[in-house]
Amino acid sequence: MKKNHFTEFVKNRFPGHPNSLTDRERRVLHHLTERRHISRNIGAEFEQRLTFGQKVSDRVAAFGGSWGFIFIFCSIVICWVLLNSYLLAQRGKSFDPYPFILLNLFLSMLAALQAPVILMSQNRQAAKDRMDAAHDYEVNLKAELEIMALHDKLDGLRDQQWGDLVSQLQEQKRLLEALTGQASEKGRT
Repeated sequence: MKKNHFTEFVKNRFPGHPNSLTDRERRVLHHLTERRHISRNIGAEFEQRLTFGQKVSDRVAAFGGSWGFIFIFCSIVICWVLLNSYLLAQRGKSFDPYPFILLNLFLSMLAALQAPVILMSQNRQAAKDRMDAAHDYEVNLKAELEIMALHDKLDGLRDQQWGDLVSQLQEQKRLLEALTGQASEKGRT
């Protein structure tokens, strides 16, 4: 799309003044007129901005929400209960007798530490999702504008071809009339 058609295209496609467009829409239109791509890897951009603590919390959240964590967690709880039951049966005393108050304390501390880490990770994922949605909007808007511009070009070509066809038909009609006029003059003579 040439720059001189840009202003007319914007006026035709967007209501109101061009300054009423959002920054995102202006950026898309700029990319459109410059014939530059707008798509980019949002995931890579987002990952580059993460701090070390954010990366660690994402890994902790990923591990805390995995089957591996569930199996390890269940194994530790079962071993804890079996070890304490065995010690109680063999020696008459264990380090954490039933109802396993020390185990409950450790589990509560684990949950108290793990919950905020998972929430931080989810908040970052929500921010990344918002960035993805905004980027998708930009890409879709540019694609829609490209399609509109192509439709305008095709309509212009079609109108030009129809004009050329009408001109050719008028010229053929004129030539045919001239030939029929010449034939009728020859027939009179």
